[in-house]
Amino acid sequence: MTKTPLTLLGLGAMGAALAESWLADDHPLTAWNRTPARAEALAGRAAVTGTAAEAVAANRLVVLCLLDDASITEALDGVDLTGKDVVNLTTGTPAEARARAGWARERGARYLDGGIMAVPPMIGVPDSGGYVFYSGSPDLFEEHGSTLAVPAGARYVGEDAGFAALHDLGLLSAMYGMFAGVTHAFALIRGEDVSPAAFGVLLAEWLTAMGGHAVETGKRLESGDHTTGVVSNLAMQAAGIPAFLDTAEAQGVSPELLAPFFSLVRRHVAEGHGDEDGAGLVDRLRVG
Repeated sequence: MTKTPLTLLGLGAMGAALAESWLADDHPLTAWNRTPARAEALAGRAAVTGTAAEAVAANRLVVLCLLDDASITEALDGVDLTGKDVVNLTTGTPAEARARAGWARERGARYLDGGIMAVPPMIGVPDSGGYVFYSGSPDLFEEHGSTLAVPAGARYVGEDAGFAALHDLGLLSAMYGMFAGVTHAFALIRGEDVSPAAFGVLLAEWLTAMGGHAVETGKRLESGDHTTGVVSNLAMQAAGIPAFLDTAEAQGVSPELLAPFFSLVRRHVAEGHGDEDGAGLVDRLRVG
């Protein structure tokens, strides 16, 4: 059976990995990149065009993996998208995705937005754990889901085109919060007779053990019950904050990565929520 042909705009590190995965799965590929030299590696294996318009004209399925949202406007200015299925894997915000969905509809195209939860070496590797969030046209996803799943797992998260970016940035926000904690933890032991490598193993084990907290928080936010079965309530956690701050000071470590969270905990407790777990902090953090 002939594999679905597609067009790919953008051959940076991620775009090049996507291209290789589709070619390896025998999908006819047409590609364009602003800098032609980056397309040289595809010579003889993909159709490389000189303009974005030529690449778009070649196939109904068009995948975008460009630098940013402004790059899409620049690359596709005046390009006919009538009847095209546009899948945007360019990193952006939920607001940009929703605006881009409207932009595509006005030009007669179906639209999916994507948030890639992987780095280039994970693309095209079935057991890497990488996947892509998709949101937007359900019909487009149903038709092209198998093709989109070739580089990495495909997870559809809703018809709202902004949901892929929202899920993407939500997960990455948690990742950066973890990075902040890891950075602070290593700073505490720096200069002591503690092996960073050995400590890193302990840290990874501990963070894995704490992963269930996210599942529990989600359940509590849906139920609205923040007190039943709480093992370590916020009042107890707030009482321990001085130990963290005093230790940081003694070790010569800035508390700037942890202080904002501790401030939020203390404020929530001061307003009568000491018997809760941390799920209630979610709504306190919202400013709208």
